[in-house]
Amino acid sequence: MASLANVLLSRRVQEMVINGEEPESLYICRHEKQAPSPLAPIPIIDLNLLSTKTEEEEEEEEELHKLKSALCSWGCFQAINHGMSSCFLDQLRHVTREFFQLPMEEKNMYCKGVEEVEGYGGDPSPEEGQFLDWQDRLLLTVYPQDLRDTKFWPQNPISFREDLENYTCKMRMVTGIVSKSMAKSLQLEENCFLDQFGERAAMQARFNYYPCCQRPDIVLGLKPHADGTGYTIILQDEVEGLQILQNQQWFTVPTLPNGLLILMGDQMEIMTNGIFKSPVHRVVTNTEKARTSIAVFYTPEKHKEIGPVDGVVHEERPAVFKKVKDYEVTHWEYYQRGMRALHIAHV
Repeated sequence: MASLANVLLSRRVQEMVINGEEPESLYICRHEKQAPSPLAPIPIIDLNLLSTKTEEEEEEEEELHKLKSALCSWGCFQAINHGMSSCFLDQLRHVTREFFQLPMEEKNMYCKGVEEVEGYGGDPSPEEGQFLDWQDRLLLTVYPQDLRDTKFWPQNPISFREDLENYTCKMRMVTGIVSKSMAKSLQLEENCFLDQFGERAAMQARFNYYPCCQRPDIVLGLKPHADGTGYTIILQDEVEGLQILQNQQWFTVPTLPNGLLILMGDQMEIMTNGIFKSPVHRVVTNTEKARTSIAVFYTPEKHKEIGPVDGVVHEERPAVFKKVKDYEVTHWEYYQRGMRALHIAHV
């Protein structure tokens, strides 16, 4: 089983599609009849109202209330007015598609080993009994800069590196605004989450390519999971596919041309003592259109201890979680078994 997974992962899903190959058995993950997934009414938050001094304090308070409500119920929100133009976001989508449209031999210049995480290819092979995802991806560490492995950074498209550098700078600004706003929405000291993430909070960018699949009824682009991050910032293209589990039902996340989906990870659930939720999500496949997305994972700096912040643990709400270090490492081990890791942080 593991050896077959390694053989399949040494190839590319995109290549299988080009060759007209049917999904192998290891990609088949479901057999039940799928009910249509309704669109998720995920709240849209105006970051400009939260990042600038406004005379309309009521507007900011209303937006903070919407933010808290979104993260307590859905565990995510769509961010608009985040400081990036539609032209810039379109350019990021364009270079992502351009990279995946390069000849296979050129993409393979940035190829990772089967068991490595960073670089171009599929995720490392899961444990026996787990299925494979119908996707190829390029995963890059973008911050701190001294941890970058630039041999995996494509030189083609020509603007890829510069665009990613600019996007990383913008993402650092967005995480500052979002982290402070989340704290204010809970009436906490505004830097309390940023302090837990630390000066060297890690950022990885994952460029996802989900090729067309002739069997979307039985094959998934990405298995159900919750993220092990603090939170994840996702730029979608126009093709729907990301779904969130809410009350045992799957809901499709709408695509928003100028929006960023900001999705809580397990570490944010820990920091808020369970007030904000880390949602289980997946990506479905599509028979007619390939889909791309860019996910930026924002994670506390390595070896930094995190736990519920001051103000969310009190007599009415005792500690649900204990302090943990390097949670994302344990999360990955459980993810490879098709399991969640959050229980390891419970008191």
